Amino acid sequence: MPRRPSRPARVLAAAMAAGALLATGACSDRDDKANQSSDASASPTAGQSRAAAPAARRSPSPSPSATLTESGAKTALITEADIEEDWTQVDDAEKWRDSLLIGTVDVHEFVTGKADAAECQRLLDGLYGEDLLGKPSGAFAVTGFEEGNSRLLYQVGTYDQSDLDDSMKWLASLPDECDQFTVTGSEGDERTVEVIETSLPDEGDARQGLEVTVKGTADGEPTTLTMDVAVVRVGTDAIIVAGGGLDGGAQDSVNAAVEQGTERLEDVLAGRTPAASPTPGD
Repeated sequence: MPRRPSRPARVLAAAMAAGALLATGACSDRDDKANQSSDASASPTAGQSRAAAPAARRSPSPSPSATLTESGAKTALITEADIEEDWTQVDDAEKWRDSLLIGTVDVHEFVTGKADAAECQRLLDGLYGEDLLGKPSGAFAVTGFEEGNSRLLYQVGTYDQSDLDDSMKWLASLPDECDQFTVTGSEGDERTVEVIETSLPDEGDARQGLEVTVKGTADGEPTTLTMDVAVVRVGTDAIIVAGGGLDGGAQDSVNAAVEQGTERLEDVLAGRTPAASPTPGD
């Protein structure tokens, strides 16, 4: 009858067996990892495709470095269909001028004197000269529309970044600094100007809406000019919309121009072709 191994021998044998199992498991684990690494190396896009999937689903947005060209600025202009109503597009919008906007701001009405008066004068001069944001630093395009005694001017252009930021801050300050003031015309006639803030659609990187009302006389009759103004910044580009006239403001059309125009500009900057303008009844 074979002899049974002693207790120390049995313990040693068990330990050796356990060590062999652990070594086998470790080798197997290393082999599995090596196989996985080999698979990933053979197909490098396998892991990347999963990570890239969310980005692929996102809609492309305008590149911060995108540069607006002259042809792009023209493509970004709105059409009659974008603002609906009965607006008719015209070819000489850049020559529009309204004499009610000509005059000198009364400095004595301001507590801080010339400082605030200069800001209000800049507003009137900018509306009259159609250069509310100053001279563009790059591409620029303009179009205009008429409806009865009302006009709507639409501009899109590229501006210096710091100048554009300063202009947006200046526009935001006008409802407080220039809420009401007096302007004297070249013939001594006085007009009252009021500026209030208006709400705009949430478009672009920044936006400012104003309603400017000028009350005076024309041909000896009381006259009121109302202009709804919107400025929307998209990167270093901006949209300027000014609509209204002697028949009142044009806030609905200005808002429509902001919505449609911002989308068109963003499409152009992203290298996309803007969608066709909506047709009546859409």
